[in-house]
Amino acid sequence: MPYTPSGFFCDRLIRERERRDGEGSLNKPLRFNGQDFSVLRQECLQRKSLFEDDSFPATVESLGFKELGHKSNKVKNIVWKRPKEICENPQFIVGGASRTDICQGDLGDCWLLAAIACLTLNEKLLYRVIPEEQSFSEGYGGVFHFQFWRYGDWVDVVIDDRIPTFNNQLVFTKSAERNEFWSALLEKAYAKLHGSYEALKGGNTTEAMEDFTGGVTEFYEMKEAPKELYKIMKKALERGSLMGCSIDSLVPARFETRTVTGLVKGHAYSVTAVEECKPSQHKDSKVRLVRLRNPWGQVEWNGPWSDNSKEWGTLSKIEKEKLQHQSAEDGEFWMSFEDFKKNYTKIEICNLTPDALEDDKIHKWTVSVNEGRWVRGCSAGGCRNYPDTFWTNPQYRLRLLEEDDDPEDNEVGCTFVVALMQKNRRKERKMGANLFTIGFAIYEVPKEMHGNKQHMQKDFFLFNSSKARCKSYINLREVTQRFRLTPGEYVIVPSTYEPHQEGEFILRVFSEKRNTSEEIENRIEADHPVPAPASAGEESEEDQQFRTIFQEIAGEEMEITANELKNVLNRVITKHKDLNTEGFSLESCRSMIALMDMDGTGRLNLQEFRHLWNKIKQWQGIFKHYNADQTGTINSYEMRNAVNDAGFRLNNQLYDIITMRYANESMNIDFDSFISCLVRLEAMFRAFQAFDQDGDGTIRLSVLEWLQLTMYA
Repeated sequence: MPYTPSGFFCDRLIRERERRDGEGSLNKPLRFNGQDFSVLRQECLQRKSLFEDDSFPATVESLGFKELGHKSNKVKNIVWKRPKEICENPQFIVGGASRTDICQGDLGDCWLLAAIACLTLNEKLLYRVIPEEQSFSEGYGGVFHFQFWRYGDWVDVVIDDRIPTFNNQLVFTKSAERNEFWSALLEKAYAKLHGSYEALKGGNTTEAMEDFTGGVTEFYEMKEAPKELYKIMKKALERGSLMGCSIDSLVPARFETRTVTGLVKGHAYSVTAVEECKPSQHKDSKVRLVRLRNPWGQVEWNGPWSDNSKEWGTLSKIEKEKLQHQSAEDGEFWMSFEDFKKNYTKIEICNLTPDALEDDKIHKWTVSVNEGRWVRGCSAGGCRNYPDTFWTNPQYRLRLLEEDDDPEDNEVGCTFVVALMQKNRRKERKMGANLFTIGFAIYEVPKEMHGNKQHMQKDFFLFNSSKARCKSYINLREVTQRFRLTPGEYVIVPSTYEPHQEGEFILRVFSEKRNTSEEIENRIEADHPVPAPASAGEESEEDQQFRTIFQEIAGEEMEITANELKNVLNRVITKHKDLNTEGFSLESCRSMIALMDMDGTGRLNLQEFRHLWNKIKQWQGIFKHYNADQTGTINSYEMRNAVNDAGFRLNNQLYDIITMRYANESMNIDFDSFISCLVRLEAMFRAFQAFDQDGDGTIRLSVLEWLQLTMYA
């Protein structure tokens, strides 16, 4: 179900508060669907019953929505069973979790299974995803849990152990050992995280790798690899990053083809080491080597530097020991970096965040994480091809503070990786959601604007070209790229390719040295929240006209109600043909009275009315300026500038709310809505200042005060 505006922003405030309290960290993961594994298991043991997960039930809805939905013949004979109903003596893990524990079933999620297989190579990381001390014997209550990284937070996902079967065989992932179930249960937890098993169909191995580690993945095509690739690989391994490579095959990947050199096309390898050695025949130079592992545990490279090649005879015993050289058919082998580049076509590096590292090594990434949102009509500005709206996209100020320790070829600068990830598109696939085409651009901030946290305006982007940008806009879950720029301040602008596309995203910046990145949030303030006293000068002809109308309608009390205010304003405002307006609504007039009613009568006297009219005249001039085409509306993207001209400085979240609250379906704001918005802003600023006695920018309200304030405004 989509969020209502208030629901979304309340939820976001709660998430931000949780994060401040440490929720979502690796040591304190969020409870997915609010389920606590320890509590649920204890309840099951006390009741002597097995857990049944109502939030991911053993029904067709958990299987899928199309190919595995109600109308599919595939699901008719599927029976959900617990491991104890499938075999005797079921085990969670048999003899350690390994690659052979993962055998694909009838679901196109080989990308996920390849990532799980890769994860088994790093035991510490594996057991962060799969908490230990789970079994089908001691403390068994039919409940298990797994932990995943999800858009900046670690989450703990609880499941029951009912698994889809057909003829008493597992339908999806299974282990080579018939009585081993950790991989099938891990797949179920990942399916629950995304809404169904079918949601896992089709994907990229690195997507799951990031969800298992919280890392960020870089892709390199060997023919386009940067000249410093060797250094990138070496540094990545020093940081504990996971690295894989492959050789493209012209035939589908399942037809893995062994070449005469012993390498296999269409097959994934792990990179396990990058080193340099000094053979005796190379007196003054070193040879760069790469160690790889075939996950089969056999079938190795047979060229130079392979296990039994003559090159090893040129090394000293100390060099061999340093490289841990051994001759064994174990799937692991060395080759020269040059042969590596010639033979392999692709390399993927999953850089781990500091909290995923195995130990406190000195080589760490500095990571900045920012959550954001593109809102149609407000902050979904599209790419640079759309200059009228591009500037309204969320903007992030990046400060690169220190240069790299060992610049390549004497080039100075700061190395960093930008990763833009769109959120929840896989989960929303059953509602027709597809991946947006996304990308980002980086602009250098002029020195005179350093430290200024103002949102960059349209003119800045019209007259400044980007300093760097992603190679292309692409419809992947995440777009990443490595850059090197001189220390300084920059602005990163993430966007969809087309404007008006609404969605959430997470922007991460990984750098080798210190950096800071934060969303550019204008300081929230208002120029004149307190009404200015009426001037004692001569009345204009329009003022005299209003005075006459006011006295005529107000009568002896000299006060008017909301309905009477509506009549007064509309008798004059409809004469302004250039506004093309039907006048003010009764609801708008009630808000105006709430703003100007100083004595709490629910009516306006002449002095209060005069204050109001002066404001409306000022705001009317702003509206006319942005209503240049005289359509009677202003574009929601221009609303930012109009609000600013009226004296209010807001941040992106507030502009988003204004658009959702006041714009029509065409993303335009009419005169009545424009005035209503400014009235509400002024009223709420004034109320806040009244409560903020010490001026520290925070207030404390009782529920009564809160409701009095919000209901009347």
